[in-house]
This record gives sequence, C-alpha cells and structure tokens, in this order.
Amino acid sequence: MIPPELQSRSFRPYIAASIISPSSSSSYPTASPYSPNSNFPSSSTSSSRSRFSASFFAHNTRIALALAPCAAFLLDLGGAPVVIILTLGLMIAYILDSVNFKSGAFFGVWASLITAQIAFYFSSSLIFTFNSIPLGLLAAFLCAQTNFLIGAWASLQFKWIQLENPTIVLALERLLFACVPFVASSIFTWATISAVGMQNAAYYLMVFNCVFYWMFAIPRVSSFRSKQEVKYHGGEVPDDNFILSPLECCLHTLNLLFFPLVFHVASHYSVIFSSAASVCDLLLLFFIPFLFQLYASTRGALWWVTKNVNQLHSIRVVNGAVALIVVVICLEVRVVFHSFGRYIQVPPPLNYLLVTVTMLGGAAGAGVSALGMNSDAFSYWAFTALTVTVSSVGAIVVGFPVLFLPLPAIAGFEFARFVTKKSLSSYFSFVVLGSLIVTLFVLHNFWDLNIWMAGMSLKSFCKLIIAHVVLAMSVPGLALLPPKLHFLAEICLISHALLLCHIENRFFNYPGYYYHGMEEDVMYPSYMVILTTFVGLALVRRLSVDRRIGPKTVWILTCLYSSKLPMLFISSKPVVWVTAVLLLAVTPPMLLYKEKSRTGSKMKPWKGYVHGGVVILSIWLFRETIFEALQWWNGRAPSDALLLGFCIAMTGLACVPIVALHFSHVLLAKRCLVLVVATGLLFILMQPPIPLAWTYRSDIISAARQSSDDISIYGFLASKPTWPSWLLIVAILLTLAAVTSIIPIKYVVELRTFFSIAIGIALGVYISAEYFLQAVVLHALIVVTMVCASVFVVFTHFPSASSTKLLPWIFALLVALFPVTYLLEGQLRFKSILGDEVGNLAEEDRKLSTLLAVEGARTSLLGLYAAIFMLIALEIKFELASLMREKSLERGGIRHSQSNQRYKFCSTNEVHAAKTCLCCANLYNQENGCRGSLDACGW
Repeated sequence: MIPPELQSRSFRPYIAASIISPSSSSSYPTASPYSPNSNFPSSSTSSSRSRFSASFFAHNTRIALALAPCAAFLLDLGGAPVVIILTLGLMIAYILDSVNFKSGAFFGVWASLITAQIAFYFSSSLIFTFNSIPLGLLAAFLCAQTNFLIGAWASLQFKWIQLENPTIVLALERLLFACVPFVASSIFTWATISAVGMQNAAYYLMVFNCVFYWMFAIPRVSSFRSKQEVKYHGGEVPDDNFILSPLECCLHTLNLLFFPLVFHVASHYSVIFSSAASVCDLLLLFFIPFLFQLYASTRGALWWVTKNVNQLHSIRVVNGAVALIVVVICLEVRVVFHSFGRYIQVPPPLNYLLVTVTMLGGAAGAGVSALGMNSDAFSYWAFTALTVTVSSVGAIVVGFPVLFLPLPAIAGFEFARFVTKKSLSSYFSFVVLGSLIVTLFVLHNFWDLNIWMAGMSLKSFCKLIIAHVVLAMSVPGLALLPPKLHFLAEICLISHALLLCHIENRFFNYPGYYYHGMEEDVMYPSYMVILTTFVGLALVRRLSVDRRIGPKTVWILTCLYSSKLPMLFISSKPVVWVTAVLLLAVTPPMLLYKEKSRTGSKMKPWKGYVHGGVVILSIWLFRETIFEALQWWNGRAPSDALLLGFCIAMTGLACVPIVALHFSHVLLAKRCLVLVVATGLLFILMQPPIPLAWTYRSDIISAARQSSDDISIYGFLASKPTWPSWLLIVAILLTLAAVTSIIPIKYVVELRTFFSIAIGIALGVYISAEYFLQAVVLHALIVVTMVCASVFVVFTHFPSASSTKLLPWIFALLVALFPVTYLLEGQLRFKSILGDEVGNLAEEDRKLSTLLAVEGARTSLLGLYAAIFMLIALEIKFELASLMREKSLERGGIRHSQSNQRYKFCSTNEVHAAKTCLCCANLYNQENGCRGSLDACGW
C-alpha cells in the first residue's frame, strides 16, 4: 500500500469530512485530487495547492547511487582526455563559485560537461568497439543522455536557480526521475556485460530494472513543494506534489515488463525456440518483473491504474497466482532439473509431479503469508496442511530416509504455527528439527566423499555449512525475543557474518578442488559475493529500523559485509580481514557515534586520539593490500614512495569523519588533517627517493619486485636524480603550514623572515638541480632570485614596519638579476656545449646545436622569471583591492556617522523637513537639497 503520508482519502475512509475546516474546504477546489491533469499545478491552483518551496534537493542520495557509477564507467571509457578536461572545468567552476559568481559556476559546469562529451566522442571509438554503426550511434546517444542527466542533477544544487526559475527546477526533478531508470539500468548492464560476458545479459538488465524501478517509480513527494500542504484533507498529499505523473509511471512499467524480454529476443533471436530452457527464459524474463511489479503495488506503484483498494487486491491475487505458476514451472525446467537433477532421488515421471507439488505449494504458501490471507480459522488449517505436505514431499524428493519422514512433517507443522500464531516455542522447535534434517541430508549425501575443496576437506566444509544454516535459521526467532534478550540475536548475526566471510574468502582464494589426484578449477561466482553482501546489508538495515539490534551490532555487521567486496579485485588471502579491521577503525564516527554527533554530546578528546591511533594501526596492517591494489591498477609493482604516499593519504582521509563530525570546532585538527592529506598526495605525485629505513619489505612485496619480466618488457630506465623532489615537497608543506596558521608567520616578523628565506632556498635549489643542472655558476643566482621573490611576496602580504623601506630594494635586485642571469646562462651553456657535446661534429651542425641549446635554456629562464613577476603582480593586485575595499568601508562609516550627527543637532523645523533619500541613503533637507537628482531618487 502507499505510505500513509502519500495516501489519498480513497485509501483512508476513516478520515471524516468533518475534520476538514470550512475555511480549508472553501479555499481549495473540490475536484478530485487524482485528476489526470493534475500532474503540475495550473495557474489557478499554483498559489494554493502546489506552492513552490526552494529547499535542498532531498533525493541526492538516490540520484547519486544511480548516476555516480555511470559517470565512473563513462570516465573509464573516455580515458585521460575526458578526465583532464572535466577536472580542469570543474576546478574553474569551483573557483567561480567560491568567489560568489554563481551564474559563472553554473555555466562552467555545463561547459565542462559539454566539452568532456565532445572529447569522449573522439577518444572512446564506440563505433569501432561495437563494430556496428547503429549500435555505436545508439551507445553514443546513451552516453550523451547520461551526461545531460548529470548536468541536470548538478543544476539542482544551485539555490539561485530554484529562486529565479522554479518551474525549471520542477521540470528538472521530474526529468531526472523519469529518465534515470532507463539510463542507469542500461549503463549498469553494459558494464556488467563488459566484465562477465553476454550470456545472461537479459537477466542482468532485469535485475537492474527492478532495482531502479523500486528507487524511482514508487510515488515520491517533490523536494520543492511546500511542506504546509500535508495538513490538507487530513494529511493527504495531492497528486501534483508527486514527482512523476501517470504517463511516466506507465512508461516505467512498460520498461520493467518488456525491455529485458525484447533485449533477450534481439540478442538471442536464433536460439529462442531451440529448447525448452530457451522458452522458459522468455517466460521468466516477463513474469519475474511482473511479480515484482505486483509486489511494488503494495507500496503504491500502481496508483495511476486505480485508487480502489479492493480492485488493487484483486489485481494482485489473480495476476500474482498466474505469474507464480508460470515462474515456478519455468524454474523447475531451467534451474531445478537442469542444475540439481542429480540430487532428486525419485524416478520419472513421478519426480516431475513431486517437484511441482513442492515448488508450487511453497510458492503459494509464501504468497498467502505475504498477503496476510491466513488470519481466519479455515485459512489457518489450509495453510498448515499445505506446509506439512510441502515439507514431506520435499523430503521424499531429496531422498530423505522413510524412517525419518515424520521429522519434516512435524517441522512443517511447527513452522505453520509460528507463521500464523507467532509462537516462539513453535519456531525454535522448527529450528531444532530443521537443523536435524539438514544434518542428516548432508551426512547422507556428502560426508563420505574424499574431496578437497577450497583448501579444506569436504567434511570440514560440511561442518561449516551446517553451522551456517543453523545460525541463519535461528536469527528470526531470536530477533522476536524481548528487548532484554536481543543480544542473543546480535551474537548470532555477528557469528553468521564471520562464518560467511570465512567461507567466501576460502572459495575465492582457493578456487580448486582435488579428487583422486585430479585437479579442476572451480570458481565461486562473483555475483554471489555481491548478492550476499547487499542482502546482508539490507537485512541489517531492516533490523536496525525495527530496533531489533543495537548500533554497535549495526556497525560491526556493516563492516563485515562490506569487507567482502575487495575480494572481487584483490586476490590476497587476508584481504577480507584487513579490510574489516580498516572499516571498523574508520567508520565509528559515522555509524557508532552517529546519534551523538547530531547533539551536543561529542566524542571526547582522548577517544579521538585513540581512534586516530587505531586508524594508523589499521592502515599499517592494510599496507600489503594497498600494494596489491596498486599493482593490480598499474600492472607492475609500485614504488616505495607511491606506497607510502597512499598509506599517508588514506590515514588522513580515514580521520576525516572523526574531525568533521566530532572535532569540527578544533581548527588545529582540521589544519593538521589538511597537512597529512597533502603530504600523502605529494608523495604520490612526486615519488621522492625513500630511505631504506622507511620502507617495508614483506615476502609479497619482495617477490613482486624481483620479477625478471620488468627489464624485458619495459627495458632499462635512464636514471635521473630524484632527490630535488624532497625540496619541492618541503616548500609546499611549509606554505600549507603557513596558510593554515600552523606556523604563525602573520604575528612573528623573525619567523616570517626565516620562513620566506627557507622557501626561497628550497625552490631555488630544486629549480637549479631539476632544470639547470649543467650551469653550476647559475645556481647561486637562481637561489638568490627565488629568495628575493619569496621575501617580496611574503612581506607584501604580511607587511612589517620596515617593509616600505626594504621591499623596493629587493624588487630592484630581483629585476637586476634577470638580465644578468639571462646573459650569463646563455654564455655558460654555449661554452659547455662546445666543449663537451659537439666537439666532433661538423661546423654547421655545431652552430645549429649551439643555437638550439642556448635558445632552449634562455626560454626556460624566461619562463621562470615570467612566472615570478606574474605572481608578484597578482599579489600586488590583491593587496590594492583589499586596500580599496577598506577605504570604501571607512568612507561609508564616516558618512553615516556625520549624517547621524547632523540629524541629531538640527532644529525642530529642520527635523520635520529632513528625510532620508531612498536611492543614495543621504540626508535630504529642503534647504540644502539632495546630492543627487531628486527625480532620479524617487522623491
């Protein structure tokens, strides 16, 4: 059913008409709020029923889950050109937004997206990738549509657009909800096919269609409608407050039901009727989404079909029964007999009858229970008889000993009693009997097999499976216990998650099994890891919402389930456990202390230090995983500096939640965090030489760096001195420390002097060693030049008492050094080239080489001085603008005080004749007049 806040009065007959006040009923039209033409308010009702309210876009998370992976996939297709263009464009837009040029930032975002899309067309080569012009053009259109939707989403973040163009904002929100499901499901399917192949592509599309249908097609209230309308008609929200209209909902339904089927027919048209399994694929691709649509109708997905509750119930029951029969029969043919036929111990044709009875009976019982149709006495006994029959017949199908057949029958009876009567004793009886049945089945079929699987014997694996099943069956009953005993359910859930992580980790890291000396590869499917992860997270969220588990358990379970995902990319054996430790160290501020961060109770300082230490320790344990991830990304072993830089940067980023949520008032913590992250990024970009004492050499890292293929593939790399990069790193970090006031150069003149000289020396030595290595005599001049430039910039920004006397001389020295260094550099480079490199060449070649070397060196020096003088010009312009702003503020303050004094000491007649000009804010008097034109001022 539709949630109460979204229901119409037809859904809630218990709301009397007398509740509505006469004023309310007379102020609003009496037409049905579900009129087909009420998707957007008309001009007559826009002021009352659908007032626009500029606010934060409430569906950002929903849109981000759909469009952010699509954007990442398109960036991967476009490559470096698209990434560079988009990064530069968004940086420019961010700068424009930071200086309050909002419209410029808006157009900057759109210009970046358009330019990146043009670059994408030239760099992706979609037509050659698909080897088909129609498919290439269709893919290009899909990418362009995705890019446009990203731009529309970005446009909704600008508040000024909401204020100036409210109708455009409503249209963009409606456009996003109408188009994102089509685009996102297609891009997600495209990416999945690229990773795992085309064989089951239609099923991938079906799953993604169902996910995005649930996210966007369920009725949602617009973020930009006035929230005051909830008081109308006893809390009813009008139809025109929903984001989507009936037309878009109908298109979403058609896409859900038919698009996977049409896609399968188009991609497998030559074999769609070749076998019974192929026909079952066609039926499953239609009726599984149809069943999902019927279930979604309980959340209001079919509000555009009818508003009558009885009609909706009839639609669900009749169509659901037909669809359930078709799906169960198709699953028998496609899955049960195809993959598990060896476990069916009944000969044909009796096996088909018993399997059909088991599956149809189980599906019917699940449907009846989900719809709540087992409340009266007759339905109770019918449901009980059905459950006993299904459990008994299922035991016969799998070859359960006849002597123990009463066990599954009693288990079915206890389960039916639990479902209908909510009897906990019946459920725990079902758990005991069910555990015994599973144990007997495993012992009967697998215990005596001499097979090694996933690095362990089959007997050990059977023990893990039995324990896993028992824990899973115990959770529902333990969750229904009184709140004082919820810790039992929490312990059971954590144990189940740990066991699941262990089993899947073994399957992924030991993908072989051994049977009588024969070895074959068995791959645990990747989609199972993804499926169990997201099902576990959904279960955790549901139990948390129902207050069945506490926040600590939610924190631990979320970290454990999420730690399985790195297995898909990294083959390290301990990757699951080190990821779990890292997540447990990073996420407490977001999960464990989430409620405290919203109130005045913040994390205490000693807890912050402890969490920081735990984060550092977890990053240190995570170092080999970072190494393998970088090796997987780059295709070769990363350098020590790259590994250390990622460790430092991840440490800083991992501490961001602690500082942002609990120590946002501590400026020193924010500044230190910026410094740590900047240090890591500089190590990543510059990759300076690391001393051996700072490196870590494990067996995995040593083995990866001793590969004999590096030289044969990459050849011998020319050695280049990399120690100057340390100087640049020191200079940048000192500058950041000064900007963030960690080094208080603003208040201590001596510290300011040492700081500027140190920055100049570091930059001068770096530039000399990196770009002017041959000309040794020039090193001193370049260092002096950089010291002068640094002192001039620093003392211009933070002047001292003697700045006006010394800065002109420093600038004059800087100007004088330019021609001297320019001429001297050319002569020295000329002599060096003649003496060392071109002594054996012909006369013409010698002259040409000399001229080219001199011109190149002088061009480099000219670029250096141009950058220095440009920086000085920008600093002077900034200071002049600051001075002019201060002067204008002072003038305004003096003028305001003078006008107040004049009004205060005038006579009584002058007071009555004096007025304030609305245009220029000056005092107007009939005798003196206004400084400007009175007509222009509006007097």
